[in-house]
Amino acid sequence: MATVSPSWNYTLHLPHDPRAPGIARGALRLILAAHEMPDLTPTAELLAAELLTNSHCHTKGPYALRVFSSHPGRLRVAVWDTDPRVPPGFSTETTPEPPPPHAEHGRGLALVRACADTWGASVLRELGASKGGKLLWAECGGGAAAW
Repeated sequence: MATVSPSWNYTLHLPHDPRAPGIARGALRLILAAHEMPDLTPTAELLAAELLTNSHCHTKGPYALRVFSSHPGRLRVAVWDTDPRVPPGFSTETTPEPPPPHAEHGRGLALVRACADTWGASVLRELGASKGGKLLWAECGGGAAAW
């Protein structure tokens, strides 16, 4: 008889502090080790690093890392922030121009799109306890996606 692995999720709320993305990546490594998912660590860490850095650099408020798994060996990494604008690198309506070869910024979300199995964005409305903003997410790992 096969056992069913229960779904799990963690949310780490982060202040707008330059140390926050590094702290979140460390927490992500611990979470994946605890759930025996070391094979996903390099990809998940890259996805989280780029999404977290994007939130830190382009918003002024707090942000949060959410790590979620509803299927064994499959992971969703999401970052929420207070800005409701979806960056051009995550818009399904347009494909942004690549940055010039000498540019120091502008490749992060393209890396997320290239390394993730699937990705997306949700704009959140301010309702009740919700703070609004947006959620950028990316998935990696084996198995079928059924979020």
